[in-house]
Parts: sequence; C-alpha cells; structure tokens
Amino acid sequence: MTALLEVRDLTVRFGSAAAVRGVDLTLERGEVLGIVGESGSGKSVTALAVLGLLPDGATATGSVRLDGTELLGAGESLMNTVRGNRVAMVFQDPLSAFTPVYRIGEQIAEAIRAHQDVPKEKAAQRAVELLDLVGIPEPHLRAAAFPHEFSGGMRQRAMIAMSVANDPDVILADEPTTALDVTIQAQVLDVLRTAQRETGAAMVLVSHDLGVIAGSADRVAVMYAGRVVETAPVDELFARPRMPYTLGLLGAVPRLDGALPAAERTAGARADGGEPAEEAPGDGSPGDVVPAEGGPGSAPAASAGRSPAVLVPIPGAPPRAGALPQGCSFAPRCPLAEPACRAAEPELLPAGRAGSGGPPPASAPAQTQERDSGDAPPATAPSRIQEPDSREAHLAACVRADEILQRRLGPTDVFPVPPVPAPLAEQERDGDDGPVLSVRGLHKTFPLYKGSVFKRRTGSVYAVDGVELEIGRGETLGLVGESGSGKSTTLYEILGLRPPESGVIEVLGRSTAQLTRRQEHELRGQLQIVFQDPMASLDPRMAVADIIAEPLHALGGDRDAVRRRIPELLELVGLEPAHATRFPHEFSGGQRQRIGIARALAVDPRLLVLDEPVSALDVSIQAGVLNLLTQLKAELGLAYLFVSHDLSVVRHIADRVSVMYMGRTVEAGAVDEVFAAPRHPYTQALLSAVPLPDPPRERRRERILLAGDPPSPTHRDPGCRFRGRCPVFARLDAGDRTRCETQRPALLSHGPDQVAACHFPEVRTVV
Repeated sequence: MTALLEVRDLTVRFGSAAAVRGVDLTLERGEVLGIVGESGSGKSVTALAVLGLLPDGATATGSVRLDGTELLGAGESLMNTVRGNRVAMVFQDPLSAFTPVYRIGEQIAEAIRAHQDVPKEKAAQRAVELLDLVGIPEPHLRAAAFPHEFSGGMRQRAMIAMSVANDPDVILADEPTTALDVTIQAQVLDVLRTAQRETGAAMVLVSHDLGVIAGSADRVAVMYAGRVVETAPVDELFARPRMPYTLGLLGAVPRLDGALPAAERTAGARADGGEPAEEAPGDGSPGDVVPAEGGPGSAPAASAGRSPAVLVPIPGAPPRAGALPQGCSFAPRCPLAEPACRAAEPELLPAGRAGSGGPPPASAPAQTQERDSGDAPPATAPSRIQEPDSREAHLAACVRADEILQRRLGPTDVFPVPPVPAPLAEQERDGDDGPVLSVRGLHKTFPLYKGSVFKRRTGSVYAVDGVELEIGRGETLGLVGESGSGKSTTLYEILGLRPPESGVIEVLGRSTAQLTRRQEHELRGQLQIVFQDPMASLDPRMAVADIIAEPLHALGGDRDAVRRRIPELLELVGLEPAHATRFPHEFSGGQRQRIGIARALAVDPRLLVLDEPVSALDVSIQAGVLNLLTQLKAELGLAYLFVSHDLSVVRHIADRVSVMYMGRTVEAGAVDEVFAAPRHPYTQALLSAVPLPDPPRERRRERILLAGDPPSPTHRDPGCRFRGRCPVFARLDAGDRTRCETQRPALLSHGPDQVAACHFPEVRTVV
C-alpha cells in the first residue's frame, strides 16, 4: 500500500549551506510522526519544504510525494490546490500567521471558499462551527473578533480550526505550543487530537519538547545537523535509544516526577543482572481524590537541602550548516566516537547492520565497563534484520548502535556527568540561619489613565495582590504561574529595594522600607539577577572581562583585585579565562548565560534572582546550566529565587515552590510535598498539564483542562479569583459557591511544610 506522504532524499540548501541533508520520512494515514532535535537541526525547514513554503534563496532537491503525486518542484497551480486543502499547516506564531486587519471568522471562511464552491454565508457558518469544535467560547461572537483580541491560546486554536477547515489528509504542526503556558499547551494539544480524530488526518508534529512527543506521536524521527539520525516507534525510541545523541537528549530532560529516563532505567536493570521491574497496576494512577482533612498522607516529607539528580549535558554545540565536520556530524560531541565515525558519515540502518562496535572507548565513563562486566544476557534483538521501510523499524545512524542496544547503555554511561553535590544540610553553616528573603502581604497596583491632554485615572491594574515568600540560606525557591500571574512584578519589587506600596520586603533581615541610601548600595551587592535572554542582557560592545568587572567597579572594587577576580569567575562557571577578551556574539547561548551568572557572582551575593534562566536554551544546553547552578549553590551556599514557567525544571532544582495566580500566592511548600500531593485546584491543573517524556505513563495520565482565560487584573474580586476556571467550584452547591464568591481564601497549613489558599482543598494525584 502506498504511503500517504513520502519524503525521499530531501535536501535543502541556502547557498552552499545544507540545512536539510538527505531526509527520508514516511507517513501513513491517521499516523502522528514526531520530529525532534535541537535548534538548527532542520525540523521546521523540512516541514516548510513539504508545502513548498521555503524562502527565496533556498533550493530543494529530492522527492516529496502525496498519495503518489510529486510536490517538490510542482507549479503554483498544483500547490494552491494542495496547501490548506490536502495538506494544512499550523504555524508556531499564530499572531504573525493571521492577517491583522481581517476578522478571524472571515479568514477561516476565506480558507474554505478557496477550495470549496460554497456560498459566503455557508462558509461563515462553517467557520463558527469550526471555532466551536476547537473550544472557542461563544464562537458566533468570537468569529467577528480580530486576531489581536484573542489570547495566545485562542489564536492557536483558531489557527487549528482554519487548518482543518477543508478536512486535510495531512496536518503539519510546527512547534504549535512553544510560546504557550503549560495549561494552554494542554488545551492546544487536546484540540489537535480532536481535530485529527474528526478529520482522520495524519500529522507531522515538530517539537523540541520530548514530553509533548511522548504523549502525542506514534513514531519519532530525531534530527541532528540536517539529518535524521534515529527513527523508531515512540515507545521503542524512548526505552531503547541506539544513537548517542538521542541518549543525550533523553538524559538532559528534567522530569516532573523526578524519575530517571526510561533508557536509564532499562540500563540500570543490568546492574544486578535482572530485567526492569514492572510497574504495579494503578501505581501513580491519576484522578485519585483524597479529602484534605486526611493530611498529607503518603506525600514525601519536606526535603530541606535536597540534592537533585544531575542531568546529562551534551558537550559542545551543534555544527553550523556551512561548516560540517567530516564523517558523523555528532562525532565532535560524542564520547563514544572512534576513527570510523570521522572517516565517513554513518547510514541510517536497522539493528544488526550498524557495525560491530567494540569495547567502550577510554573516553567513556568508568561505570560503562563495570555495568558491562555482568553476566546478564544482552538485550533482546530482532530475530531478523528489519527493512528500512517497515513502520516498526528502529533505524539509527551510528556505527555503535548495536553495541548500545546489546550493552543497554543509558545516558550516564555515554556522557560524563559532574558528581552530585552534597546537600546543604550536610555542609558547614556560618551560624546565620535567618531567612535571606522574606515577603509578606506584598501588593502592587498600576494606575490606568484616559485622555491624551487632560489625563484622568479610570482604574487600576492589581498586578500583585498578596504575595507571601520566604527563602532560607542555601535554599532554592521556585516561583511558578501562568503569564500574567505577577511573577515578574514581584521580582521587580524585590530587586528595587524600595518601600513597597503595601506589605513587607526584608532582605537579609533588613526591611526595604527603612534603608538609607548607603545601606541600599551595600545590599545591592548581596542581591543579584540573572536574566532570561543572555544576549539581550550583555552589552555587545563590551568584552567579557569588562562585563564581569562592571558590578565590581560599581561597588568600588580595587582595579588590580578586579583583574585577578575575572579569571577566577570564568573558571567557576566553566569557561576558559583566555576567552575574557572575546565579545558576547562569539559565544553560544549556554556560554552567554554562564557569563551572566559569572557577572552576578562577581560581588559575592547571598541571593541570586534567576528570571527564566534556561527557557531560551535547548534542552542539552539547559542541562549544563542547571548542573552549574546546583554546583554553585552547594559550593557557595547561595540562595536562589528561581522563576520559571517550566515545572519540570522547578521540580529538578528547587527545594520549595510557590504557586501564583492573578497576583496571589495560592499554594506553597516543599517541592516534593506540593508536587506529590497538591491541594489547590490550580496547582493540580498546572501539574497535570506538564507532559512526561515517558510514553506509557504519559498516555495513562489524566489532564485537568482549565476552561476560559484568567479574569481581568483590573477588577479586584472579594472572593477566590480562580473560581471561574475551577473544576471544584463547578461541583459545589449554591451555599458553598457563595463562600468562594464572597470570601477570599486564606493560606492555611495542610502539612509539615505546605500551605494552600482554597476553601475546599483536596489531594489529587496528577503526576
């Protein structure tokens, strides 16, 4: 049977640089193919090439066949009948994909009439039906709105509605959830599944998020430097990867449940010669509800000074398309590389045909040899060589793929990892155990004005409306919440060292409301920030040495002492002192973030404020930065206020967590306790929405999808601000609902180190 979509030997060049090199993909009807890889690996270019949407200057060769019809090089007349009709695209940024001067309903109706001979009124009615299908509230009214009047999640849902308007055979989804909050991401993925189910379409899902791929894809293709380097059914690839790059990606991902990657668990089973243990039926099953009066139950105790597992960083950076190394493109970063890897680029082959392998190289970690010395039989290999065109084939472009499979090597067997730092509780303390930061009852409002000449105040934005935070010495507090929850405003209030509008901010025991100018100047050296975008926060005209020295000079540091301090700081963050004369553009993204950390550490602070410090980095680079932060915290006794939208990262690095919603703290406590037994419905929804990079577990999990969008921050509600989206509120009787509508819930204790602001708290297992 002919495949629905066949891509063969696809190569895309921009001038002399090959962004995509010899890609082969096959898509069957109703199938979901996930494509993963680091930035610049060629994922999006491959998707654009299928639809003939490459920019000017790009040349594509090879073959792209849809039901046997060649698309590559086809004329515009044929492609116009394919785009939006048989093959539809869901773009990463829906705001730029929609035309801003036309209404949403008009644009969807236009897509329908471009391929169907229907009256304008019928197309408009169909547009309303499609908006209803993807979960847009009041679709008949929303169809008349402009794109800027929709939230990010609603725009993406409208984009999906337009993509399925003509019942396409194939949906190409290019990073459809990248810029969205985790709760909105869950909604969009649910809508994509609904759209695929209703249309019967096949889907190519491009994503950097392995958790998204684990829960959505049937098969996975891993791309590196423009090539597919491994492809397999999703369960097989996550459990038994055969390419070192795939192993590195899986080992670099922090997990919400704190577990090891499936590949690491499979590898670990060989330590005692046994097989991986079966999961107990119902273990970790979602949806179990326990009344809060029962206490924390089996939730883990608070883990002050907990020591997180070390992630697996992939050394180096991907090569540029115009400067590929000879042989395997991953060889310069691969600890298992041998001379054969650099002699020729390995083909994408099934098990049994990848090469004989050999003993582990000297560069591999010592535990590889130890684990391989056991008497356990090798992993079960196929009884016959699988053909490359088989849907169940597991193909890898690595000369040591068979060895990786037979030895069951896990990520930590292949990539060297730093030692796990000792927990703070086991180290010497200086006797000062008071909180580094204490925030109580913090409020911040911004005025709203009308008029251009005679301005008058017409209202207020309640950005922060009762935040409670406390960070002890050597502790990491994770601050989480959706966009607009007040996280950034809270940071600005803390970093400003100014008297708050209302409430108390104490830094190292000093109230910011009573600081003299001299005390404020001294305290700034104890409180430093690392920004989200390292390139935007580093002056491009200054050398690295000058950037790091700037805070030292601002605090009156001696010039000679500053000069001696710079090499120490560069070594501390894992950079070469010889690179001090370079400029920011000469470094990779992860290296630039390390420069930002070195600058923050220059003045020996007690508290680092980390504002989304790894959100702009690829997962492999992110792992190295997170390991560095863990190491610095242990060595220097630093405290961190770690702001992130990624709850998996917070679970990995934080000791305690504080959850914000609409300017208020709704739950806080030890990270293990809160994540294992969340009390507040909002926390439960956040945690349930985070995908796990574990296909079997991810498919069993239950999502708590929040309806609608957060309320306007210009309206100060006397009751619970979450009730309009709360699944618990929807089940309450009239009397209990009145309590939620009229009484603001207080933060009450629900365990040794857990508080929640909910009138009707209950424990629900969601991870």
